Amino acid sequence: MARQGHGKKLTYYDWGATPFFALQADPRVSYCLYVPEDYEEDGARRYHLIILVHGTERGAATYRDALAEFAVRHGCIVLAPLFPANLCGPGDLDSYKLISYQDFRFDHLLLHMIDEVAARYRLAGDRFLMHGFSGGGHFCHRFFYLHPERLTAVSIGAPGVVTLLDEERDWWTGVRNLQALFGKALDIEAMRKVRVHMVVGAQDTQTWEITIPEGSPWWMPGANDAGTTRIERLRSLEKSFRQHGIDVAFDTVPRVAHDGWKVLGPVKAFFAYALASET
Repeated sequence: MARQGHGKKLTYYDWGATPFFALQADPRVSYCLYVPEDYEEDGARRYHLIILVHGTERGAATYRDALAEFAVRHGCIVLAPLFPANLCGPGDLDSYKLISYQDFRFDHLLLHMIDEVAARYRLAGDRFLMHGFSGGGHFCHRFFYLHPERLTAVSIGAPGVVTLLDEERDWWTGVRNLQALFGKALDIEAMRKVRVHMVVGAQDTQTWEITIPEGSPWWMPGANDAGTTRIERLRSLEKSFRQHGIDVAFDTVPRVAHDGWKVLGPVKAFFAYALASET
């Protein structure tokens, strides 16, 4: 399909599956987009924004490409951030998952990315849909605690460890000291207005990567209390949400282990439902 209005403001590489763009607020991180080929610079149509947060493998472009057809069908732009490994030092794979680490606030970096996209394209408001699997699932549910007012819907895929909505425990196992750490209070009422989805493979039962031993940088009392497997831990997160009046759609995908690409069917169905509910 011919690109409309090419050359007025956007370049050839601002449509379709884009390159990775360095974030101008902090070029240490970057993002790529999928923009439907029929996007018109001078048009009136506005596009919903979908955020896809990579896991530890950093497969940002692959997730972006997997939602391209969905984006065309539903009038969306896809943004996939890239938080590189080793960002906070040699061997760093996990810093983004906890939202704040050293001088990084990964939630703020994502919001800066969204601001850059909003300055270039016509978005349908300042709220968006978000999905992340594994490490991305870590990020998504913690982002939800801090910025529910920015979310239309959030899909949380199989995080290895979870932060429960528990005001008797400190971060990261709970949220008691959320305001002290992040300068923002928990807003349960706003969280109740967001559509929430959780998804995990029915065979996602390996524990070698998610059991936290004493001495680990992740270790704190209660680190393994939410369950042994990713399934059990996600169910614990669901229970903590429901105890606070937050509804959850939960999908367990048959014959799937820890594979983010194989759970995207339920994610797309959830996003389609959430978008239809907005119209």
